[in-house]
Amino acid sequence: MSSLDKMWVSFAGIAFLILSMVLIYLSRYKIKYGPVKFVVALVAYVLLILGFFIMVFTVFTGPTGG
Repeated sequence: MSSLDKMWVSFAGIAFLILSMVLIYLSRYKIKYGPVKFVVALVAYVLLILGFFIMVFTVFTGPTGG
């Protein structure tokens, strides 16, 4: 994977983490209807886990050296 591709993957990971933060806030404080609250929280935690794994991949694969 080239350095440019890794940059775009890391941007996607950052976007997932930011989006999960917003969705967790919405599900805890703004949404009152139970089933919608659960679905939004579930999507938020899935995005949080995906963002975490993308960041771990980006950090531990290191520079490409090309």
